[in-house]
Amino acid sequence: MNLIVGLGNPTKKYEKTRHNLGFDAIDELADKYGIKVTNRKFNSLYGEGVIDGNKVVLLKPQTFMNESGIAVEEICSYFKIDPEKEMVVLFDDISLVPGRIRIRLKGSAGGHNGVKSIIAHIKTDAFMRVKIGAGAKPEDGDLADHVLSRFSKAERVKIDEAIKDAADAAILLMEGRSDEAMSRFNGKKEE
Repeated sequence: MNLIVGLGNPTKKYEKTRHNLGFDAIDELADKYGIKVTNRKFNSLYGEGVIDGNKVVLLKPQTFMNESGIAVEEICSYFKIDPEKEMVVLFDDISLVPGRIRIRLKGSAGGHNGVKSIIAHIKTDAFMRVKIGAGAKPEDGDLADHVLSRFSKAERVKIDEAIKDAADAAILLMEGRSDEAMSRFNGKKEE
């Protein structure tokens, strides 16, 4: 069993914001592979399915970003998922321009509170992750306002492509093809 987690904030208020790119990537996977992410349990919305012959759980924590680890810990425990080998986390990253993604196999939270919460709850930073570019905050802007803002129309075109790339990268990681995923996506230049 594999777990793909998308980070975001619940409720319609936060849909399509920069901070909800992880949710958007889960929606992309759910649509592409016909998995309904409608089960409510483990402080989450989740769905079970099969992708390329692999059993998978798609997860959208409903705890708000800063407590994402609660949901991840509960579902890992229930499904006996080894986060270091069977979990991929998808989330926004303000250090990447919109349209870019970056894959990491482990590491610090990098200032992302959702990732920080996951590390604290599952007691390891050795899990696969796909960072989706949300763009840097304006120099005089507030970080919270920035990550909860929506993309311009021009950025949205790039973001929609990055969400598809992130979903594809998550599948490659789930299949144990991390070298291929990093080679294909980490070097992809913005146009």
